Amino acid sequence: MTSSDRPPVPPDQSLTIAVVDPSRARAAVLEEGLRAVEGARVVVIPDTADLPERLTALAPDVVVIHLESPSRDLLEQMFGVSRLVERPVAMFVDRSDAAMMQAAVDAGISAYIVDGLRAERIKPIIDIAILRFNAFARLQRELSEARGELADRKLIERAKGILMTAKGLTEDEAYKQLRRKAMNEKRKIVDIARAIVTAADLLG
Repeated sequence: MTSSDRPPVPPDQSLTIAVVDPSRARAAVLEEGLRAVEGARVVVIPDTADLPERLTALAPDVVVIHLESPSRDLLEQMFGVSRLVERPVAMFVDRSDAAMMQAAVDAGISAYIVDGLRAERIKPIIDIAILRFNAFARLQRELSEARGELADRKLIERAKGILMTAKGLTEDEAYKQLRRKAMNEKRKIVDIARAIVTAADLLG
């Protein structure tokens, strides 16, 4: 399932939030900040061992990751987690650089916070991460739909061309024939067009 297939993340209530932090003290700060998210279920994951599998099993709505002094390899691993879960990921790091920030953006991290782990900031950051993720997912969905519509139009145009050549029809007549057959068979015009194009390809 892609991010465009999954429903939007609810803005506040009934969230399952995974907190990934090897430090119990820092995880406690995150939990304190997340108490402001009404009705949220917070699950702390204290280490990164088998993290993709554990997050897949948990299926959280939001992932919050804190890395005190992350190595480049660990950051890359966390960026991979972001692509896997296809949900908002808020990442807190104590240090970073421009390359890592760009990598975070490319990986789809919804919020990337450097040296900013304070309880009172957690809830607003989670809210922004969810809004940003949902906006990006909506854009992806709209782009996918637009590409699908364009592909359908090209298929119909090709089917019309096949009918025009085979039967000596005008473009309008070819389209009317496609539409009439679709109505008679209670199918979409694009499905009829696909069948015509497939048959033409098979016949060479």
